[in-house]
Amino acid sequence: MEKYLTDLFAGQQYDQNNFFLIAGPCVVEDEALVMEVADKVSTICRRLGIPYIFKSSYRKANRTSASSFTGIGDEAALQLVKKTGEKFNIPTTSDIHTAQEAAMAASYVDILQIPAFLCRQTDLLIAAGETGKIVNVKKGQFVNGPSMKFAVEKINNAGNDKVGLIERGNSFGYQDLVVDYRNITWMKQINVPVIMDCTHSLQQPNQSGGVTGGNPELIETIAKAAIATGSDGLFIETHPNPAVAKSDGANMLQLDLLEPLLEKLVRLRAAII
Repeated sequence: MEKYLTDLFAGQQYDQNNFFLIAGPCVVEDEALVMEVADKVSTICRRLGIPYIFKSSYRKANRTSASSFTGIGDEAALQLVKKTGEKFNIPTTSDIHTAQEAAMAASYVDILQIPAFLCRQTDLLIAAGETGKIVNVKKGQFVNGPSMKFAVEKINNAGNDKVGLIERGNSFGYQDLVVDYRNITWMKQINVPVIMDCTHSLQQPNQSGGVTGGNPELIETIAKAAIATGSDGLFIETHPNPAVAKSDGANMLQLDLLEPLLEKLVRLRAAII
């Protein structure tokens, strides 16, 4: 585990006692957006000594409404993600949705992310593992932490031991999520890095209006609790103006609020360690 993270963050400061950050806008909207976010976040992370992975989805395959924005085109978006990583010398990640997408996306990004709803899809996990890339799997809203060992085993059986798990809450009724922090401890026992998704865990899905809601005012609470319970990394989607974001605006962190939050989290981590 430690070696693949050391290799991943070779161009950055990496201290295993600190947390790393996966952050970016939910979806690639245009070049200006991804460059602005990556520039600001990478600058903050360098100052604070936080290893940084840029994240933005090249396509949103899971939307509440058929009229929702899904992307600017797979290849165009992936090229922008790759260009962003090269410009700021940071690793990148994006999610994939089918086994056929794995090899395509792997030629552009450093880490393949498996969406929560797809964490049990055997063909998808195997295809992702076979690329040799790092594979981060989001824990489904419908499973517990210990059961994620089976997702890790599927990727391992494909000859790949570079796996991370992401906690993103569990379904609580029809239109809410709740985070059970026991899952962080349980998934760490699988001997993989565990990452807390601080934004998607605050979603309020399945709204009758066709747009997912959220509680972004609780992002700091979720992040602090994750650091306190030993999360190796944090996942925070961020946007300069979430109100106009084309996806997940209701639960993204406003970009200018990220720096003071990370400053608090670095101090919290130091106090705990």
